[in-house]
Amino acid sequence: MALHRLSSITVGVPDVGTVAGYYREFGLLQTAPGRLATRDGGEQLILAASPRRRLIELGIGIDDQDDIARIALSLRRLDVPHSVGESRLTCADAGTQVRIVAHVAPRIDAESSDLPVTNYPGLAARQQQRAAGVLRTAPVRPRKLGHVVLGTTDYEASRKLFIAGLGFKISDDVPGLAAFLRCSTDHHNVLIQAAPIPLLHHTSWQVDDVDDVGRGASTMLAADPSRHVWGLGRHHIGSNFFWYLRDPAGNFSEYYSDLDCIVDDALWKPGVFTDSRALWAWGPPPPPSFLAPDDLADLMTSAHA
Repeated sequence: MALHRLSSITVGVPDVGTVAGYYREFGLLQTAPGRLATRDGGEQLILAASPRRRLIELGIGIDDQDDIARIALSLRRLDVPHSVGESRLTCADAGTQVRIVAHVAPRIDAESSDLPVTNYPGLAARQQQRAAGVLRTAPVRPRKLGHVVLGTTDYEASRKLFIAGLGFKISDDVPGLAAFLRCSTDHHNVLIQAAPIPLLHHTSWQVDDVDDVGRGASTMLAADPSRHVWGLGRHHIGSNFFWYLRDPAGNFSEYYSDLDCIVDDALWKPGVFTDSRALWAWGPPPPPSFLAPDDLADLMTSAHA
């Protein structure tokens, strides 16, 4: 796949300093004011001043200049305006109001995690020692930006732009409502869903395992219990463990681990889902604020002002 990862996101928020402090607690490393990095992906979160919370820019890593030419040709066929510069292509999705930058970027070269040995019924692979997850004391540090979820006012146009224009592949589908799209071997890197206004629903950050999902969220909630949104649980679509928190601007941020991996397109058949239970396999049900964020009315007012 010529596309190989989400490289970065630029998120608009009313108070950059406060939100940056939240993401430092979340485990990202601040490299400069309003700029934060993951362990493996480098600088992946850029915060910019904005009257309302929103996703301003989505960066997509590609391999080389030939990929830019291929994307440009596809966008011309769709009559999507775009510009091509040195090692990058820029376009915009009207439905999400997000600027998209496809640019030549190195692939992530992640060190393997020293994951704990697990005991199963009839197979005690870990003997005479405690589980590693209960012994960890180091702060949780997200490995990379995994995916973003965007609300679009023109679902079909956004879907066409990402798939036919940029070259994303569909992993699973909720017809007419949501599409799980990938630009890497991860199950999804972008989820677009129909919404009354352009909206950043959440960003998702990979950690090593379910212990780090729980440790990270527990640490964040010990500092401020009002950050809790939904978790701990396991999604059905994508299969990942999750825990969602709320940043000071109102964006949801997710710790996740154990996401489905698609390395051979021929061996993966996209599913078609119509039941809301596809959201989660186990755990508490999603709260109303997850499906319709508490600030949705205010965002709609400001978007139409």
